[in-house]
Amino acid sequence: MNQRTRSRLSVSLKTLALLATFLALTGCANKATPTLYGWNSYEKNLDTYFRNDSESLDTQAKFMEDDLQKMRAADKAIPPGYQAHMGLLYGKQGDLARFQQHLQAEKTQFPESETFVDFLLRKFKPN
Repeated sequence: MNQRTRSRLSVSLKTLALLATFLALTGCANKATPTLYGWNSYEKNLDTYFRNDSESLDTQAKFMEDDLQKMRAADKAIPPGYQAHMGLLYGKQGDLARFQQHLQAEKTQFPESETFVDFLLRKFKPN
């Protein structure tokens, strides 16, 4: 093998190695980890509730119902505490049927919450 052939081979190998490295790095960088739950505006809704912002309980519940429908349509799992918080919003408005419905849904989806949910169902008194 002459000098010129070795030089071409060396350049080709370096180019191939560089291309392989580039493809490996870009392949890893483009993979986004899917989220386990469909959070939507849940954190914002909690913040609004605990800060006693100007949005009424009814408006907060409406936002959460809208997000719940979006999560279901996108086949996303409902996050822990979501149904319980919705139940709390309805309970504070005096809608005890929806309060119980959402707390039961929370308990069904997250059986580990059973003790706390049962406590809420026994002790809750609407405003």
